[in-house]
Amino acid sequence: MSKKIVAIGGGENGRLKEDGTRYPYELGPQDKEIIRLTGKEHPNFLLLAHSQPLERQEGYFQVMADIYDKMYGCPCKDLKSNELTDQEYVKRLIDWADIIYEGGGNTLDMVKLWKETGFDSVLRQAWENGKVMCGVSAGANCWFKECSSDSLRIKYGPDQPLIVVECLGFVEGLFVPHCDEPGRLESVKELLKNSQEVGLSMSNCAALEIVDDQYRLVVSDASYHNITAYGLKSYWKEGEYIQEKIDISPAFRPLKDLLMKN
Repeated sequence: MSKKIVAIGGGENGRLKEDGTRYPYELGPQDKEIIRLTGKEHPNFLLLAHSQPLERQEGYFQVMADIYDKMYGCPCKDLKSNELTDQEYVKRLIDWADIIYEGGGNTLDMVKLWKETGFDSVLRQAWENGKVMCGVSAGANCWFKECSSDSLRIKYGPDQPLIVVECLGFVEGLFVPHCDEPGRLESVKELLKNSQEVGLSMSNCAALEIVDDQYRLVVSDASYHNITAYGLKSYWKEGEYIQEKIDISPAFRPLKDLLMKN
């Protein structure tokens, strides 16, 4: 059974603004690839949204159902964070799902919740059973060994630093979302000084797709962010900080090469 991850660095999903207008929907190529990876025309879509407070999870689900159900014809369900202790219910939903998608938010508290409830083991089994594990920002961070996270800023305000969070470790590396945003790449240089991992930084509208031991980038139009979507690999080697662009190509490449300090 192939093991599949689509880790999206960021991007808008058409959610509602406070003024009643909507943000653009930027992640069509990524969502279509997630669906393609299931091998089904209309796969079952399960949203977690555990990186959000409980009171916001239903709203997040409605936004994603507008995409996966109304646009792509996928049956959609969600699993709320307060339902994780019902093991039979969790098992039924995970067994039903072809796609397991986590949204953006607080990575630190989300991973802590999963480990405290044993849901981390449920997710690993789902990944090993061939479910497509995917998501954006926090929902991309979680699949890697470590990530760069703004969880403290979400909880305590903008003066807090970006931190390294230990995640689920399905794949090696320190994942960095939204790397086009101010301060993100500068912080990675410092964060990697205390990590043995290779930094894998994705801009908004860039996703790292991993199938077994192969990878490639999936990008979409990032003009709303005034950039061209990209991915970067970075690491320290013998006292030198090295940063290089990840090639955007439709061809899959060996994951071991991406995770190697050249």
